[in-house]
Amino acid sequence: MPAQPKATLEKLLELLGFPATVTEQQLDDGIMLDVKTDDSGRLIGRQGQTLSDLQYIANRLLFQQDQSAPKVTVDVAGYRSQAREALVKKAKDAAEKVRRWGDIVELEPMSAFDRRVVHQALKDDPDIETQSVEVEGTEKKAMLLRLKH
Repeated sequence: MPAQPKATLEKLLELLGFPATVTEQQLDDGIMLDVKTDDSGRLIGRQGQTLSDLQYIANRLLFQQDQSAPKVTVDVAGYRSQAREALVKKAKDAAEKVRRWGDIVELEPMSAFDRRVVHQALKDDPDIETQSVEVEGTEKKAMLLRLKH
């Protein structure tokens, strides 16, 4: 049976006690499930952690149903899209500093998802290269931006 991302997430939210409506949108690299609920703050969590956990669980459930299921991105009240836009702007501002001063710029430690957003935002920049580096005492990695040689 093929996985049903929207129905799976709706059931998961119902079982967690969150009355919500879910809309599904096709993306190039998977599916975006946007959740509308009166309690969006609790569902997003501190720095989006609860939202990330919800997305992880949804993807695990879908993969168990169908190993060829597309990757699902879960968003609540546009949080991810706003955070993504802010992250892309931060990355481009940092790239401009690197271009102007020639220094290496280090962005704060971030999740793999966020590092991928930064890398994607700068991948076509002819002057800038990105690199993830370990940060001691955390499982997150920071991004370094530097001039390409």
